[in-house]
Amino acid sequence: MVNVAIYLFDEVEVLDFAGPFEVFSTASRLQVRAGNPPGFRVFTVADRARPVRARGGLMVSAEFTLADHPRPDLLVIPGGDVTGELGRADVVEWIARTSAASQLTASVCTGALLLAQAGLLNDTRATTHWEDLDQLGAFSGVRVESGMRWIDAGKIVTSAGISAGIDMSLHLVRRLADGELAKRTARQMDFAWEDRGS
Repeated sequence: MVNVAIYLFDEVEVLDFAGPFEVFSTASRLQVRAGNPPGFRVFTVADRARPVRARGGLMVSAEFTLADHPRPDLLVIPGGDVTGELGRADVVEWIARTSAASQLTASVCTGALLLAQAGLLNDTRATTHWEDLDQLGAFSGVRVESGMRWIDAGKIVTSAGISAGIDMSLHLVRRLADGELAKRTARQMDFAWEDRGS
């Protein structure tokens, strides 16, 4: 089973975390429905035990904290207003340390800025929301590309803004499980998968 950890923080974009959560949990549900064991365990992580205020005022509670979460195979860093998170050494260090111990690290939207701050995008192809491409490009060594819904650079996978995180997550289901499951997951979600990545 693939452990998928999604980081939550104040002013996180709702669809940035909820989209990937829905993709991986739906994929697992479809596997169980077909008589197979679930392939993904999805959980959320916050800095500490507290309500997190997402964009638009949605209050959410993470399942785990930075100090007590299971080891993820896939770490997902969503975007939103990441200004505060970029200045938090504890969070940036946690991202770097957790990524080093995981199989894959992915970002949605401005979550790529946190990956860059953690030093994970050095000499790496990456993308983010179209409004933030210049800010991402200001980090030394990041090879910013636009026009793609997601970019798979091996251990690091980044996506463009908001709904592109769903496209990227479907790609990751294909990569970690199989393409047919990814297609069935998109169909179950009534989602028109834009499979435009590289």
